[in-house]
Amino acid sequence: MSATDLVTAELTITGRITTASNATFLGAIGDVVVVYKPRAGESPLWDFPSGTLAQREVAAYLVSQTLGWGVVPQTWLRDGPLGEGMVQLWQEPDPDHSAVDVVASDDVPEAGWKHVLEGEDERGRLVTLVHEDSPALRRMAVFDALVNNADRKGGHILAMTDGHRYGVDHGLTFHPEHKLRTILWGWVGEALSAEELDGIDRVSEGLDGELGRDLAELLGAEEIGALAARCARLRSVGRFPAPAGEMSPVPWPLF
Repeated sequence: MSATDLVTAELTITGRITTASNATFLGAIGDVVVVYKPRAGESPLWDFPSGTLAQREVAAYLVSQTLGWGVVPQTWLRDGPLGEGMVQLWQEPDPDHSAVDVVASDDVPEAGWKHVLEGEDERGRLVTLVHEDSPALRRMAVFDALVNNADRKGGHILAMTDGHRYGVDHGLTFHPEHKLRTILWGWVGEALSAEELDGIDRVSEGLDGELGRDLAELLGAEEIGALAARCARLRSVGRFPAPAGEMSPVPWPLF
């Protein structure tokens, strides 16, 4: 199906994703399965302007495309049965694998995983939040730092059968104030790779060109300026950021 058809062909609702905090529907455009989040179904938030989550999702996709890492599935704005909203290509994750897990603290994997935090389960047993130590998740963590993702839950990471990792649900992004809340803290203080630094440079340069023009249709000038500042700061420091400020560094719930 062409890009034009994805915007103009009829979108039909086939189901509702009831675990989402905002109105989120499974839909179809012809034989293409999509996620549809109408702007009218967005819940009001105290710290983000009302009715802006859909365009933030599209802005996150544009940054992902500029990075060149395919973190975010194809996402666009269009009209639908419940009005204009965000539409995203549906991705079917591997049902037998998760990139993030909570395990008993005495059973933390020795290799290939990063420790994030410890806590207690409902029975008072010590448990540990872990995530993969993989290039795909490293790139997602860099992406989250750039877009200032305030809601990187474990369930927002889709582990695909081919090893790719998609990030979804990016409505709480691009706030001009520090809002980074994520479960991907396993690399705090580690040096960014040359590939990761090159990606940051592509975003910085893009803000002076096509990316900047496209984001201006979706975000405010202050938000775009804050994105540029985050790029410059992350590039200058050259390391994965650490939690900052008094707010919780992780979203709740974690999944």
